[in-house]
Amino acid sequence: MLEKLRLYLDLIRWDRPAGWLLLLWPTLSALWLAAGGFPGWHLLLVFTLGTVLMRSAGCCINDVADRAFDKHVKRTANRPVTSGRVAPREALLVGAVLAFVAFALVLTTNLVTVRWSFAALAVTVAYPYAKRYVSMPQAVLGVAFSFGIPLAFTAVQGGSAWSPAAPWSTVPAVAWLLMLGNLAWVLAYDTEYAMVDRDDDLRIGIRTSAITLGQWDFVAVLLFYGVHLVVWATVLLQALASPWWWLGWTAAWAQVVWHATLIRDRSREGCFKAFRANHWVGFALFAGIAVST
Repeated sequence: MLEKLRLYLDLIRWDRPAGWLLLLWPTLSALWLAAGGFPGWHLLLVFTLGTVLMRSAGCCINDVADRAFDKHVKRTANRPVTSGRVAPREALLVGAVLAFVAFALVLTTNLVTVRWSFAALAVTVAYPYAKRYVSMPQAVLGVAFSFGIPLAFTAVQGGSAWSPAAPWSTVPAVAWLLMLGNLAWVLAYDTEYAMVDRDDDLRIGIRTSAITLGQWDFVAVLLFYGVHLVVWATVLLQALASPWWWLGWTAAWAQVVWHATLIRDRSREGCFKAFRANHWVGFALFAGIAVST
């Protein structure tokens, strides 16, 4: 039983929290912005646990979808599903249970948020298969990893779930703009991630942004970072006039400069280090927002 638990924890990357932190910081930033400060313990618990659970469920789905590819990649060859230690059906069952618990948490919010959570789940399920058909599947991941932002706004501010207007009108425009900026950040750090496996991915025929961008990958990553930070600064220009916000924003920029030094030679070690450190960019922005509000 204990050995099975260890396998499940390995399956959901429990010992590698960088993945769920990349989702958590922008989601918490949206919560604080929507609430104008601390959103309350209920919503903080719902979105923190929900983020961890959905990222873990996503790992289960991704590993099943990619098991035929992962065995050809050094970094992923020993994952539980790929190595045969966990059966695909078993991994999907674990993912389904985790997703169900996350949905149960969403049910404690409001109907608008519940309805939008289905869209978030659909993108999460679609992402693992995007690399077979889309030249830059990181964009699909960007939508999946950014959906916590509109969900946070609807959870705080509510709205009419049965409005005759277009469904997206139940989410304020500021949330969509922040989501767009966050999507650019996901493109930045997941392209760094893809740069780690570029040689293996070329050999087995997987499509990634690192392959699509080719020699422009380094410039594109910096451009994606710039779009993310400029969009967030522009959107929050009037809402957050506090110097603490700008201090956090500047700290995020400083990390981008550091990441540029890590990935400029495109080494596996440098690109992977930059990817794993990206959650500090999100934390810097969240800290600036939290202190300012």
